[in-house]
Amino acid sequence: MLLNEHVLIRQNDAELVLAGIADYSAGMFEPSHRSDPLAALEGAPEGLVRLLLAHQPRSAPAALDAGFDLQLSGHTHGGQFWPWMHFVRLQQPWVAGLQRLGTLQGYISRGTGYWGPPLRFGAPSEITRISLTAANGR
Repeated sequence: MLLNEHVLIRQNDAELVLAGIADYSAGMFEPSHRSDPLAALEGAPEGLVRLLLAHQPRSAPAALDAGFDLQLSGHTHGGQFWPWMHFVRLQQPWVAGLQRLGTLQGYISRGTGYWGPPLRFGAPSEITRISLTAANGR
């Protein structure tokens, strides 16, 4: 578990910073679990791709400000059922799929489960496979 911290991931000659933050709302319930993308990068080397694991997509503006390149999130269940998916947009900047905020890319998985009522309608479940490839010398 990465609670506002990071690790370096090495594969062959490639290296990246993998960071995780507490849930966006966790600090309301436990102050020591306040979400802090900047703290997650403390001591991270410069010049590497920076990937953030953040449960909620609404962490994206803080992730952009902290200098992350990619944020992977879930939480929204893709809206889960019609017409709920239209209301999720009032709370979250993105509901599903690949998105962009400035230089930050974000991917929000619809996931396979549900929250609340045991149903999905108009928001198919998914299992996501992310492949990272080097680009622009990074």
